[in-house]
Amino acid sequence: MDWETLLLAERLGDEARTAQRSRSSFAQDYDRIIFSAPFRRLANKTQVQPLYENDHVHHRLIHSVEVSSVGRSLAMRVGHWLADEQKILERQVPDLADVVQAACVAHDIGNPPFGHSGEAAMGAWFAEQFAGTGALATALDPALHAEFTDFEGNAQGFRILTRLEMYRGQTGMRLAKATLGAFTKYPVTAPDRLVVVPDKATPAPYIGLKKFGIFRSDLPQFRDVARGLGLPVRMRDGVTYWARHPLVFLMEAADDITYNIVDLEDAFTTGELSFDTVRDILSEVAGLPKGAASSAGRTESEEIAYLRARSIGRAVVACTTAFTEHHDAILDGSFSRDLISASLLGPVFARIRQLAGERIFTAPRKTELEISGRRIIANVMSGILPVYEDLARVDWDEARLSDHSKQLVRALSLDLREVRDAESALHALADFTSGMTDRYALRISRMLSGT
Repeated sequence: MDWETLLLAERLGDEARTAQRSRSSFAQDYDRIIFSAPFRRLANKTQVQPLYENDHVHHRLIHSVEVSSVGRSLAMRVGHWLADEQKILERQVPDLADVVQAACVAHDIGNPPFGHSGEAAMGAWFAEQFAGTGALATALDPALHAEFTDFEGNAQGFRILTRLEMYRGQTGMRLAKATLGAFTKYPVTAPDRLVVVPDKATPAPYIGLKKFGIFRSDLPQFRDVARGLGLPVRMRDGVTYWARHPLVFLMEAADDITYNIVDLEDAFTTGELSFDTVRDILSEVAGLPKGAASSAGRTESEEIAYLRARSIGRAVVACTTAFTEHHDAILDGSFSRDLISASLLGPVFARIRQLAGERIFTAPRKTELEISGRRIIANVMSGILPVYEDLARVDWDEARLSDHSKQLVRALSLDLREVRDAESALHALADFTSGMTDRYALRISRMLSGT
């Protein structure tokens, strides 16, 4: 790969359009994303703490903005290094930062309600359907089952950016190809990935195969993006995937830095972790002796906030160093680690993840609400499924739907314009469900169950 091609400003579906003179195409991408309805809905979607009443606990939108800030800082540092090494021009440094910032702010745009447990809940519901005899389930190509049973917010995000939002049914937001490349962490479809990684116990041979990030129906758009950017095509066991865009590693690092550190701060705020526990591990990330940050005039919350800021700053430097040290392997597509793990802070971040797994993700209130969320999502999906099955029975003619199905379409503003077969029907069902906020999902669940 080469940087000149990787920073392609050409827009998906609108190749002839040029940026306004006052802003780069990539800065415009950031604006398109933050003004979109799917981004706005992140304000009421779970980050880690579901439906929490404490206003200082993070939700998805605040998390996404913070990730974009960290990502921009990372990209500016890397960009200046690339310019010093004469790999890019100095004037391209802001472009590189704009690309990463836009990709970062979009990185969670496809996540369903109730966080990662919402993905699992949707997958479990689809698995139950495929085990039955429903009209849609039996009509779907079995090779595509994994798109739904392993429902993936990253693939849904690519679908939103390139199909559902703005120019719906065409090329979506028509973002620059560099932005879409930097967004796509897993450049592979679900069927192809399963050939190479047949089950969850099998380790992925390449970091870009850890999950899937493209639905089969959206593959033409990604092929267009990959060709424009010059992403290397990989062939293995008869299937195709692509090497990651190098800037994916910066977007991923910004997310890893932010959520690992901020989850600790949130856990202190909610009382799940003690002040001493959070202070000690953040002091280590920040490179400070335990208690060194203490100030007589500082509250415990202010102390944790100070350490959080110092920790993020040091992690940005560590990931910048990891990127520069592994630059050649990243550029030829052979680097297969995340930057945090490859940095000098890898061991302490591993301990943070272990602590979160033992004390934060298993907290009683979070577990209770995840159980509720699973039921809510199942209620919603079961409640609207009859609309799509009814549509299949009348040869995809919305005008011939039953009166009850028409009521549901009106009440929920279901979009049936692109539903023409089982695959598009199941995607439309997933689009509606994954697009819901936590609170809206709860309200619709109650309505559909009559409670």
